[in-house]
Amino acid sequence: MSALRDLLVDALSMKEGNGEHSYYTNSHYQCLLRDRTCGDRELHRNVNEFGLSRPEYIKVADLGCSSGRNMLFAMSEIVNTIIQSYHQKGRPNAPEIECCLNDLPHNDFNTTFKLVPSFLEKLKIEVKGKCFVSGVPKSFYSRLFPSMSLPLAHSSFSLHWLSKVPDGLENNNTSIHIKSYLNQFKNDFSLFLRMRSEEIVPNGQMVLTFVGRKVSDPLSKDCFQVWSLLSDCILDLVSEGIIKESEIYSFNMPFYNPNEEVREAVINEGSFKINKIETHEHIVPYKIEKDK
Repeated sequence: MSALRDLLVDALSMKEGNGEHSYYTNSHYQCLLRDRTCGDRELHRNVNEFGLSRPEYIKVADLGCSSGRNMLFAMSEIVNTIIQSYHQKGRPNAPEIECCLNDLPHNDFNTTFKLVPSFLEKLKIEVKGKCFVSGVPKSFYSRLFPSMSLPLAHSSFSLHWLSKVPDGLENNNTSIHIKSYLNQFKNDFSLFLRMRSEEIVPNGQMVLTFVGRKVSDPLSKDCFQVWSLLSDCILDLVSEGIIKESEIYSFNMPFYNPNEEVREAVINEGSFKINKIETHEHIVPYKIEKDK
């Protein structure tokens, strides 16, 4: 089982590089979702709450950063807000900021790091900020940083990915095993909270954005837009003879789109309190195309 889990961790990474099929080239939708949600506004609010109390040095982390430009957008918002908050309060000397980019070891950090010099140069010109960028190649379901060292953690569209496919799904042609996925999410998210509780400083903040569902019933047809898209793709591969039909029944994804389970897990784990939860409509692009 350990070997299978390690294999899964290695496999869960976005397509590398900046070619036609790469995440870099095909991540506009994620950027659009980020703009439509309250993510940036919540970052501003949370940064303003802790920023001015850290006079010389601030560490921030992007958990599940993936690769490419979207990651730098989030970091830009955080860094710019910290520096501007200092200037607005009449404090000319903004702190040095360390941006820690976290994702799984097989994430394409190289593509991201190639964008960092221009990001830092732009930051230096626009807001006269001093920033240091580093990579943390490890699962966020484990400890990532020293104890009580992290004032702000940010994660965008990552925590719906589980640490592994739930156990006991060998015959998924007979049952969808939704309870197994639910239990795996609860275990994983509780572990995530426990790990961050050891790393985040007192009164530190987290801003987390999930792909979730808008109804409480996980079996509602409204929950399966993403799965329908994936199913259509797999069936196309079968029809083209690229994969065997028998292999469909052995395919499982370590993915769970939560609803109230998020609030319940935070309350039950007990390390954090919830300042705000908002939900936003999630429109799948292929559905728009089909309706035209």
